[in-house]
Amino acid sequence: MSNIKIESPKIHPDQKSANFQDIFYEEEQELINCTVVNSQADNEVMDKVVFSKVFFKNTTFINCTFMNIDMTDVVFENCNLSNTRMCEGIIHRVTFKECKLLGVDFSGAHIGNVLFENCDLKLSNFTEARFKQAGFEGASLRSANFFDAKLNKVRLQNCDLNDVDFTQTMLKGIDISTCIYEQINVTAESLKGYEVSPHQAIGFSRLLGLKIKE
Repeated sequence: MSNIKIESPKIHPDQKSANFQDIFYEEEQELINCTVVNSQADNEVMDKVVFSKVFFKNTTFINCTFMNIDMTDVVFENCNLSNTRMCEGIIHRVTFKECKLLGVDFSGAHIGNVLFENCDLKLSNFTEARFKQAGFEGASLRSANFFDAKLNKVRLQNCDLNDVDFTQTMLKGIDISTCIYEQINVTAESLKGYEVSPHQAIGFSRLLGLKIKE
């Protein structure tokens, strides 16, 4: 499904500059129509924060907790969000470009029209997340967890999928032919209706414990 269309964030090119700390002076916890560069906000704990039409560049949100976050039309470029929790969030028209997302937690999130481009997503958590029109391009997803996730129109291109957990996640319509992996955690039910090449079929058979006679 390389032809999946992912809508890009809609951001005005001449937005005002802001710092993340400006959010604490707002009546609501929100940043709207602004550009945030070289800002740092580590270990913050916030609930129902809103980012709308925001461009983040060279900014860090390490070990933050943004429960029920609402993000629409947002770009993160060269940012570090490692070990940040965005559980149960709404993530719509968002691009993560060349970001460090080590151990980020999107469990239970609704993720639509989201692109992860050349990002480090090792140990990330997408348990029970709901995807619709999303892409991972050139991403490292080593040891990521997609347990019981719903993948609708998801593109995986040139990714490292070694030791990814797709248990109880249906892979029908997902093409991983350009990705690298030695071990993937799947179940037979996950592969129902999944289209594979003969080479991939042998690989998945071995993952499921089947012995192939030459």
